[in-house]
Amino acid sequence: MKYIQQLSALYLILIISACQAQQPIALKNSPLENKLMTPEMLWQLGRVSATGITKDGQNVVYKISTPVMDENKFKSEYYIVSILGGESEKIKDFSALITDKNISPDGQYKIVDKTVKIDKVHGLDYYPELNKSTAQIYTALDYRHWDTWNDGTYNHVFFGPIHTADSLYRDILSGEAYNCPQKPFGGDEDYIWSVDGKSILYVSKKLSGTSAVQSTNTDIYQYDLSTGKTKNLTSDNKGYDTSPLFSSRGDLGYLSMKTDGYESDKNDIKVISNGVTTNLTGHWDESVLSFIWAKDGNSLYFTAAVNGTIQLFEVNFPGNTKKLPLVQQLTMGDWDINSIAGQSGNILILNRGSFNQGSELFTFDLTKKIWSQITFVNKSMYDTILKSRTERRLVTTTDNKQMLVWILYPPDFDSTKKYPALLYCQGGPQSALTQFYSYRWNLHLMASQGYIVVAPNRRGMPGHGVEWNHQISKDWGGQNIRDYLSAIDDLAKETYVDRKRLGAVGASYGGYSVFYLAGVHNKRFKSFIAHDGVFNTQSMYGSTEEMFFVNYDFGGPYWNDKNVKTYTDFNPITKVDQWDTPIYIIQGGKDYRIPLEQGMEAFNAAQLRGIKSKFLYLPDENHWVMKPQNSLVWQREFFKWLKETL
Repeated sequence: MKYIQQLSALYLILIISACQAQQPIALKNSPLENKLMTPEMLWQLGRVSATGITKDGQNVVYKISTPVMDENKFKSEYYIVSILGGESEKIKDFSALITDKNISPDGQYKIVDKTVKIDKVHGLDYYPELNKSTAQIYTALDYRHWDTWNDGTYNHVFFGPIHTADSLYRDILSGEAYNCPQKPFGGDEDYIWSVDGKSILYVSKKLSGTSAVQSTNTDIYQYDLSTGKTKNLTSDNKGYDTSPLFSSRGDLGYLSMKTDGYESDKNDIKVISNGVTTNLTGHWDESVLSFIWAKDGNSLYFTAAVNGTIQLFEVNFPGNTKKLPLVQQLTMGDWDINSIAGQSGNILILNRGSFNQGSELFTFDLTKKIWSQITFVNKSMYDTILKSRTERRLVTTTDNKQMLVWILYPPDFDSTKKYPALLYCQGGPQSALTQFYSYRWNLHLMASQGYIVVAPNRRGMPGHGVEWNHQISKDWGGQNIRDYLSAIDDLAKETYVDRKRLGAVGASYGGYSVFYLAGVHNKRFKSFIAHDGVFNTQSMYGSTEEMFFVNYDFGGPYWNDKNVKTYTDFNPITKVDQWDTPIYIIQGGKDYRIPLEQGMEAFNAAQLRGIKSKFLYLPDENHWVMKPQNSLVWQREFFKWLKETL
């Protein structure tokens, strides 16, 4: 406790370097008198991500991705800035500045990934003479994933001499129907060189078809370049094993979940050293998001959700001893540390943001515990707009637990006035609700339009212990729904809240939450917005693509009597007879996780019941809205609906 108090005192001093802002994003038609954030302003912001630290450890290369609304795409530009701060310099080629992890330690070979055709799928594959056929033929599941239909190709890892054409590289997975990088989101983080350069480590799920969609059992494999043989390094674990990374001493760290089929299981850091595997965070009651090794190899730095934020932690590596590793929280504050870019001496380069501001790059001095901001990409924008006041509120739930609820107030909030309030329902269902900055579900933007935003860390949220996070599984319509109502009821007691103007909004599991609340809210809410939400748990089971998710969260198939509660009591369609409130339903046409029919069924139900309703169909978007113009339509429609109905 004494340590925490001392640490808290240190973080009361937040030092932000007074470096001159570099390459600020221009404000198009946004004069200084515009003080409240608008959708148009949000979609002018540059999005900052670190590319790497230069080989000399003195500078950071980073990328700014900026929406180009007229062209309906993003442009990317690269800059370099000193870790001590100062002016940034725009650069075109940074390949010689930072270490390329895909080049072998001796500089002779390179790893790349390419798609290879293995399975027959198309009519043309079977009947070459029918060259105009568009038929697709499948004999197993995994026929589509996220937003793409399976075309019989797989991601494979290749390697070859650095100055040789990629077409001559060797396929280390030749003929195998398995992916590395993993689909749909894996990248080159899924493969690395060994420290001695004699082998390649790669992440893969060695399952295919119907078996693959029922399992999360990815493993880390080691391919020996001289023998061509592969060894499974994590065969004892049946859940996810990902993110392999060697220390400077040659110890292998990686992330691991133990339960097959449970995608939101506790994520631990494990280390393989001299053939012995040690779980460094198994005794710790939270879940790891990402990590890097300390330069000396004696510890690892990692990020994790805790108490409604994402913070930086350190865990020591005591080697192959029986000593219990020590986990320490290094940072505190109402912000999210979104990634760790790397280490230079005693300084870590971190990507940090909050409800009120998108991510920028900061340095954190591990010795002095001092923060310094080194990029100011959107400073000219943020200097012109008012920020929302955010508040931590503890609410007593129906089972007598204390639940953290984030409250965001309009920037010009006046407690003598009355304001409408929005209950924000987080997706996941087991995604942390922290100080995130979204370019769609942006809580600061919602508050800036005059709404008080209520964002509860309901059951199912990481950052409040493993039990709190796990509770929602197989209980979608249970305690967490009561948590939502406890949160909005608690705030609605305040004199500055207009209880006749309450709304609920959310996407994915948040969309399910809205559909479910619409049937049980007992006239609390005046308006709903649901995006890509589960409306019918039975048809969801019958059409989604990653079956391990619904097998774990729903308990299994609808034809099994033990799961009857999921498909009756917790199924929003069984509550439609109680719907009585305007609802806006949004659905992506290429969302195969929560397919199009979910939104269509909900809209049909609302219309046929005579309820004021609207349907926004985005045919070329997946579970998210990625294209700039579609995103701006989404924002405008979102607030237009609230203005009409709330």
